[in-house]
Amino acid sequence: MSIACVFLVTLLAARPAAAMHLAEGVLPLGWCAVWNAIALPFVAIALHLLRQRTQQDVFYKPFVGLVAAAVFAISCMPVPVPTAGTCSHPCGTGLAAVLIGPWMAVLVTVVALLIQALFLAHGGLTTLGADVASMGIAGAFTGYLAFRLAQRCGASLWVAGFLAGVTSDWATYATTALELALGLAGEGSVTSMFTGVALAFVPTQLPLGLLEGAMTAGALVFLRARRPDILERLRVVPLAAGAS
Repeated sequence: MSIACVFLVTLLAARPAAAMHLAEGVLPLGWCAVWNAIALPFVAIALHLLRQRTQQDVFYKPFVGLVAAAVFAISCMPVPVPTAGTCSHPCGTGLAAVLIGPWMAVLVTVVALLIQALFLAHGGLTTLGADVASMGIAGAFTGYLAFRLAQRCGASLWVAGFLAGVTSDWATYATTALELALGLAGEGSVTSMFTGVALAFVPTQLPLGLLEGAMTAGALVFLRARRPDILERLRVVPLAAGAS
């Protein structure tokens, strides 16, 4: 009985939390509805593309699941932001977008964020659309475009991967700052609030973005050295000469 009481007190006792993403109650319900409406078509298109690609390549769906697990793990690393009362974290969506494309990156972001909201108290269900819009849509598409543009300019795989990771991470937090500014500014200046929130993220997210860029680049270079066939199959790099 005493053990049960100790367990119950420990479970219910208030303690500091390293919560991440936009939690329940942070945004007004109207803005939650707006961001959910924005995210929903992206998720629907991603599901359709996943079904199409799976019919063409049985390898694809298990690999998407593997990437989803990686995004979940990477985005579960909280770094406290004392000036904002919240936490920064790496995202992993830049690497996901490079490997499986930005549409699938949106889908794996939904899975990762939903599990975190349900079981880890990171983010929320009403704010899921806003979190997907920042981390999945803005982060994934920005990182993917940066990677492909760098490739077209003749950049090495390391440089292109680094730019994908950096731009994806920073785009995620710029979008988060915009979401907070639009939802919480009220009659005040949205621009001023956006600037304030964005600057609050700088001390942690500036180095985290650079770290995520290096992580993304390192992962791609490692895959090219050990399993170049995977990158070729996913069309991340051109097919080797003589390959079909």
